[in-house]
Amino acid sequence: MATSDARYVSRLTKDTLALILAGGRGSRLHELTNWRAKPALYFGGKYRLIDFPLSNCINSGIRRVGVLTQYKSHSLVRHVIHGWSHFKKELNEYVEILPASQRFSNDWYQGTADAVYQNIDIIRAEMPKYVLILSGDHIYKMDYGAMLVAHVESGAKMTVSCLEVPVEEAANAFGVVRVDENLRIKGFEEKPANPTPLPTDPSLTLASMGNYIFDTDFLFEQLEMGASQDGGSNDFGMDHLPRMVREHHVQAYPFRDSETGERAYWRDVGTLDSFWEANMELMGEEPPLDLYDPDWPIWTYQAQSPPAKFVFDDKDHRGTVQNAMVSGGCLVKGADLRQSILFSGVTVNNHSKIERSVVLPSVTIGRHCRIRNAIIDRGCEVPDNTEIGYDAEADRARGFRVTPRGIVLVTRGMLGQSEGYA
Repeated sequence: MATSDARYVSRLTKDTLALILAGGRGSRLHELTNWRAKPALYFGGKYRLIDFPLSNCINSGIRRVGVLTQYKSHSLVRHVIHGWSHFKKELNEYVEILPASQRFSNDWYQGTADAVYQNIDIIRAEMPKYVLILSGDHIYKMDYGAMLVAHVESGAKMTVSCLEVPVEEAANAFGVVRVDENLRIKGFEEKPANPTPLPTDPSLTLASMGNYIFDTDFLFEQLEMGASQDGGSNDFGMDHLPRMVREHHVQAYPFRDSETGERAYWRDVGTLDSFWEANMELMGEEPPLDLYDPDWPIWTYQAQSPPAKFVFDDKDHRGTVQNAMVSGGCLVKGADLRQSILFSGVTVNNHSKIERSVVLPSVTIGRHCRIRNAIIDRGCEVPDNTEIGYDAEADRARGFRVTPRGIVLVTRGMLGQSEGYA
């Protein structure tokens, strides 16, 4: 059976239900996730993290999607409703929000497996042949159809999407799987100090991406078995996977670039430094993530807004823009903008200078400000003559958060302004 057969792939995707786990807090992002779930975090000038797995599903032909929410989900729910609610249930396609509802427990979701188990009645009502379980807060472009083909042709009950990572990079950082020469998983290690290398390449190991494909009947069996155990079994990686690989055929699927065959782009922006760096990567002439690819668009919701505008062209007010991304509704008035991203509705006033910074929506930056190496949260009003990113001790003294790498996070609360809208 040819894996390139488009009709074969489409049959598999039509028989698949995707569940996106979008309830995470993202505590290592500190104040940036005080008012939003991590999957609702902004990225790349106009997107939110949840847009990437959702777009991957739609581009892959998977059009039955449930989004499992929990922590501070209002902005996430609003975004999904506004941007992803146009599908037709009559055509067996939808993106639905599945809030934590305590269907089979008095507790909220206690882990990834528990989140799926608490929605087992919804899966039963749909009765797909396959269930695709995805993390809702990673940045990547992936054809899940190719992974489905690999899953079916391997004969596995479960397939785990993995990245081929240098052993030293994975140490103490990733959950890794041990595999044989045929990529059948033989064991799972949670952030080991000495990861087990690939049998075919001792310099690499396989790090789990937190994405799984299950045969539906097998998923039901494993969830019910976990729920019947004392204390329950809450997490796929920590609890289910080690047991399943001992007793069943579980396959690894290395996620590679379809054109080069090399390790594909994937980012977990779980810290302020990694969030800032992933945004900065987009500024290059040939960035590792191509947001301009017409063959794999990243869909999102954005408010109707006027074009970005740059004003003043005289010797006292003339600004410059170099290697920057500027979204709709922005107004830049005689300011210097370098290696920075302005999300929608940002205003930068006269004689201000912004370098290597991520400015989230609806921020207003006053006159004569100097800002570098910063993340400015949504809705901040930065006063005139403010300096950020030039003196770490002064930034800390004013209540800003400074990371080990020297990136400065500024939120409305840190500026003494009201918070809440995310």
